Amino acid sequence: MILISNPDQSQWTEMLKRPVMNTENLFDTVRSIINRVKAEGDRAVLEYEEKFDKAILSSLVVSAEEQAEAETLVSEDLQAAIRLAKQNIETFHAAQRFEGKKVETQPGVACWQKAVAIEKVGLYIPGGTAPLFSTVLMLAVPAKIAGCKEIVLCTPPGKDGKVHPAVLFAAKVAGVSRIFKVGGVQAIAAMAYGTESVPKVYKIFGPGNQYVTAAKQLVSLRDVAIDMPAGPSEVEVLADETANPVFVAADLLSQAEHGADSQAVLVTTSARLQQAVKEEVERQLALLPRKEIAEQSLANSKLIVVRSLEEAIELTNAYAPEHLIIETADYMSVAGKVVNAGSVFLGSLSPESAGDYASGTNHTLPTNGYAKAYSGVSLDSFIRKITFQEIKPEGIRAIGPAIEVMAANEQLAAHKNAVTVRLKELEIEN
Repeated sequence: MILISNPDQSQWTEMLKRPVMNTENLFDTVRSIINRVKAEGDRAVLEYEEKFDKAILSSLVVSAEEQAEAETLVSEDLQAAIRLAKQNIETFHAAQRFEGKKVETQPGVACWQKAVAIEKVGLYIPGGTAPLFSTVLMLAVPAKIAGCKEIVLCTPPGKDGKVHPAVLFAAKVAGVSRIFKVGGVQAIAAMAYGTESVPKVYKIFGPGNQYVTAAKQLVSLRDVAIDMPAGPSEVEVLADETANPVFVAADLLSQAEHGADSQAVLVTTSARLQQAVKEEVERQLALLPRKEIAEQSLANSKLIVVRSLEEAIELTNAYAPEHLIIETADYMSVAGKVVNAGSVFLGSLSPESAGDYASGTNHTLPTNGYAKAYSGVSLDSFIRKITFQEIKPEGIRAIGPAIEVMAANEQLAAHKNAVTVRLKELEIEN
């Protein structure tokens, strides 16, 4: 890890740079896959599954028999853990239900909103080095609460043509409608345009590698919505001299093992803690099964000492981390000053792992500084708000003249006339 002490503010931008993921360079390759899936449907997807996932499939559909078999292959303790996490995620997200309020902006002018679920949503769950069954819960549970009619899940199969049983079990618990053995760019294309097997959806959610990210960006230009821009995962720990270096090191490493392009950052007011954390990271790293991945990630990671807690907070808001862990003596006071972060973990007993799995908050969050403008996935991500208005005679009389004046000044005569004819009709009736 890179050790930095008392950097000048002019150095912050360069110091806080993330590992670069330039998806634009992949667009030509990704576009060719998307276009072929769009034109040839299942046939193209099956060929790409054989090419990229090394799986020879006769069907893209996960059958009811496969889902039933998966349940027998998931240990009882993991089943119990998944059910507990599902319950907490459900409790937290159900509390976000929107209750519209009818507002009378003028006598006789009523306006209100209604929340309506996105009817068809697609969830992408990566395969690769770790089965992300937790992401199934994070996406499918709020989709179910929102009332999405069709929840489609795509995930790459193994070389044996099967999906990891924990992913299938989590999908069943969360209420996924249909599951397909499709990974990578071809999965995003299948959900964006539809194939003989995979239905077209209106919005696509879920993480993925740089090819999946590029595919989501391309299909979102005109054909389907996506959850948010995505990049490599990241964590910042903001700590003072009271923090436990064992906990801090464990938090940094839990992020580092996500992938070689992940980033872990410590911002602290204590040079002693910086050194202790460095030593503890080295000790814990040696014990990790995913040591090689974590080592690559740590090359992008930094241990930064700043002059004061105020400076630490300012630096944090400039970085806008996906995950922020605050391990300071007065962490609630510090938390109140945080304005740019995806998800915040308060105190020494709130590791990022809690939000990743089972506390109830969502782990699909804005990365790469997007927390300055984007929220993480929530119930709102799966709904649209439709506005309604009802105008009665006294209402159109009250606001009609203002509308006429504004329309005339924008030189939109038909807009003005739509009000004028109504006002005249009301005069006749009277």
